Amino acid sequence: MATRHLYLLRHGAADALGHLTPAGERQADLTGRRLARLPVDAVWHSPLPRAERSARILATHLPRATVAAAPELVDHIPHVPADPPPAWAPFFDGYDAEEAAAGERLADALTARFARPAPAETHEVLVTHAYPVAWLVRDALNAPRPAWLGLSCGNTALTVIEYRDTTTPTLVLHNDMGHLPTDLRWTGFGPGLHP
Repeated sequence: MATRHLYLLRHGAADALGHLTPAGERQADLTGRRLARLPVDAVWHSPLPRAERSARILATHLPRATVAAAPELVDHIPHVPADPPPAWAPFFDGYDAEEAAAGERLADALTARFARPAPAETHEVLVTHAYPVAWLVRDALNAPRPAWLGLSCGNTALTVIEYRDTTTPTLVLHNDMGHLPTDLRWTGFGPGLHP
């Protein structure tokens, strides 16, 4: 039975202009080292500079993998709930119906392209952003569309989903930072206590 193995990660830590910081470059390098033992066929990345740079760095450890942009991986809001939780209401304030519809179309294109079995065994890395990772996890769990709001991930934290023809998707890992030293973990999250 062929399995499509998707290794999802948010880009490395970036500055306010969207470029990787030195910490983000280290995160990407360490992620590439972790993935090096796997037979990775392809590294797909968002067209945004922080994701493309992260993909290029980690791909130096994956010599047989192709590297290419996938527009579906761009940073976007995949779903605007009709009645968002109070903590999220200010985030969506002013978000109009046209923007919401465009985000939903992009989210649907993302799942149509990547959240399905492949005709042959594949190992693909998707370097994207926090919201697309959350959206793909929500989809794999068959959770309601607003559930993406509670599925955060850190910079270069690894999430793995497997797709097979005969079963529902399998969420193998979510937000795994085991390849990062303590000082590089939990970047991309707000202040607070982290395990």
